[in-house]
Amino acid sequence: MVLLHVLFEHAAGYALFAVKEVEEIGMLLPQVEQSVLNLGKFSSVIKLSAFFPFKSAQGALENINAVSEGVVHADLKLFLETNLPSGGKKKAVLGVSDAKLGAALQEELNLSIQTGGAVAEIIRGVRLHFHSLVKGLTAQAASKAQLGLGHSYSRAKVKFNVNRADNMIIQSIALLDQLDKDINTFSMRVREWYGYHFPELMKIVNDNSMYCKLAKLIGNRKELTEEMLEAIEEITMDSGKAQAILDASRSSMGMDISPIDLINIESFSSRVVSLTQYRQELQEYLRSKMGQVAPNLAALIGDVVGARLISHAGSLTNLAKYPASTVQILGAEKALFRALKTRGNTPKYGLIFHSTFIGRAAAKNKGRISRYLANKCTIASRIDCFSEVPTSVFGDKLRDQVEERLAFYETGDAPRKNLDVMKEAVAQASEVAAEIKRKLEKKEKKKRKREKRKLEALSTAEGDEEKANGEAEENGDAIKKKKKQAAEEEAEDEEVLTNGVDEATPSKKKKKRKIDAVEAEADVTQVEKKKKKKRKKAEEDE
Repeated sequence: MVLLHVLFEHAAGYALFAVKEVEEIGMLLPQVEQSVLNLGKFSSVIKLSAFFPFKSAQGALENINAVSEGVVHADLKLFLETNLPSGGKKKAVLGVSDAKLGAALQEELNLSIQTGGAVAEIIRGVRLHFHSLVKGLTAQAASKAQLGLGHSYSRAKVKFNVNRADNMIIQSIALLDQLDKDINTFSMRVREWYGYHFPELMKIVNDNSMYCKLAKLIGNRKELTEEMLEAIEEITMDSGKAQAILDASRSSMGMDISPIDLINIESFSSRVVSLTQYRQELQEYLRSKMGQVAPNLAALIGDVVGARLISHAGSLTNLAKYPASTVQILGAEKALFRALKTRGNTPKYGLIFHSTFIGRAAAKNKGRISRYLANKCTIASRIDCFSEVPTSVFGDKLRDQVEERLAFYETGDAPRKNLDVMKEAVAQASEVAAEIKRKLEKKEKKKRKREKRKLEALSTAEGDEEKANGEAEENGDAIKKKKKQAAEEEAEDEEVLTNGVDEATPSKKKKKRKIDAVEAEADVTQVEKKKKKKRKKAEEDE
């Protein structure tokens, strides 16, 4: 006899349902599938055996990540070992929705696993009625748990995406290609628009960016003087061209232009100039990003071609998985399938044609050098994808090998063996990696020191504030005590007055005695002074 249990993974936790005896064939009938929607009928078929709620959002995320990757988490293992019946007459069979997780459980716990068929229908019903089958769980709480876990799962997947660095390269190379098209279209529009007024400038200046700058600077050709010759020479970087522009403006066959039209042409020219400047900044950004993400591929084939290969493959990881034969014709899929359909010659190269190596090779050697270059590109992309410390040592060595192979096709000089070149590259790469690690450690030490200094400064500032607050509190207490004493003295005086007794306190008596003594002394001194004056007058009269 077989006892079927079904494992259901929910955002709230793991649930184990015991399934009563059910016919495998009958479960797949349309009437039975329809009855799954009825909770009363469905609850008579299954029974909740055990439920393990997740303790925290972090724990839920870890468990769901493990389930999505087909790995048995420690919580799931403990839950099944505790609640699945072992031994006895009835043999336990576990029904699982994911075949990958089922294989991992079978290997880990030595269980008999069942997927698909009746299990899929039962899990469908459990998913529908889960909040009703588990006591204490409402539909609102279940939906909140699903929403929260869904957000955290998506956030973690975006945050820990292995291709997150490639995305910036893919976007920047796409924008670079779009900018090239737009700048070309806008420059042709400026040429056509300004050509009505100054048609001779088109023949003198071929570069689009330079033409737009000159159109913005010159404006009305009739106002062009020799004073502007230096400014024109700065743009063209050629004194002969500057003089030719000045001479052409004096004898131009172009029509006159109104000031409002000229303002529009100048504003549009300035927009095109700003776009070209932004394109240069974007190319610098792409160069720096390729140096961080795929330095070997950039050193071998160039920043732009390497970025196009990554973009076409979808990511650096996908490019690293491709064989050399796929990389060779990457970007020429239409030509490949057309050749296969018409039984013609298949293309020899795709995007790697834009590298300088294939252009420098002779016509008969283009296919051979493209195959060799594709081989080296796959090696470089794999090193970039799986190396811990990014260095361009291998890319430089691989580039030297391609150069030697080109020379071999032209002159017949035998190139170095790949084994010797790779040994040199490994030795250099280990040295460079060690140096980079030292620099990173120094930076970390400096950061730690800065943090310590900041913490010390904060602690000292807090100590000073506490001292100042303590002193202020002490001063405040002293002032309060004085105020209290004064209030008490006033209260005593009021009590004396209210009793109607004209009695003075001992302190007041003392004060009165002192005042009387001082007044008596003052009277004595005045009397003595008067006596002295009388004596002096009597002596003078005698």
